[in-house]
Amino acid sequence: MTMGALKSATAMVPPLVLALALGGCATKPPASDADAVADYEQTNDPIEPTNRVFYKIDDALDTYTLKPIAQGYVYITPEPVRTGIHNLLSNLSSPVLFANDVAQAHPRHAGDTFMRFLINSTVGVVGVFDVAKSMGYKAHGTDFGVTLGVWGVGEGPYLYLPFLGPGSPRSVTGFAADQALDPFTWVPHGYELKTMNWARFGMTAIDTRSRLLGDLDKIKATALDPYASIRSLYRQHVQSQVDEAKQPEKLTPPSWQAP
Repeated sequence: MTMGALKSATAMVPPLVLALALGGCATKPPASDADAVADYEQTNDPIEPTNRVFYKIDDALDTYTLKPIAQGYVYITPEPVRTGIHNLLSNLSSPVLFANDVAQAHPRHAGDTFMRFLINSTVGVVGVFDVAKSMGYKAHGTDFGVTLGVWGVGEGPYLYLPFLGPGSPRSVTGFAADQALDPFTWVPHGYELKTMNWARFGMTAIDTRSRLLGDLDKIKATALDPYASIRSLYRQHVQSQVDEAKQPEKLTPPSWQAP
């Protein structure tokens, strides 16, 4: 899928969720039951019935398509090759990462991102080899959803989005903004670029899923309610990202540079 197509698909998600939510809202407990009301508000999942339907659909698609593909990818592809592909995909996302570093007022992170992109795109053979890491420029991750959190925008109610997984109104907005920030969204789309974008999208999905094989299997095998566990873990992860991004930036010069 091209970045433009991804953005268009993302824009369709909120109306779809809203339409289905009209018939699938969780019933708020009566005010007389203070504990139940507190739990309902803390969960902040007002369209839980609809979210659970989407979760079941995505889980079925994952079980019979994406997971077997990811398992086959791990089985036939040597780990060094998988690492190189992951590095390449990460390098392609550097412009979006740089924009978010700047928006979060993290000049050091922005500098690291720029240097990583410059070094890995040249010496690292378009990013296949993470040469910058050995020079002291450490990798980090963020997105525009986190940027919005740093700016004080609330997460909003929990959403389980078709084909996108766990999220929130803030994460959907951030996802769309990241696609808009991606240079490949705006480059004239010839046949070769469309093919590359399709390959990039597919490999990103497979790479991400392959890195979660053990974790997701463990959740499904041990959790009494995998949906609730994924919801909780997602929120904890996002909150930790926002909390970390709000911290004053630490000066971490490359290892070869004097402190």
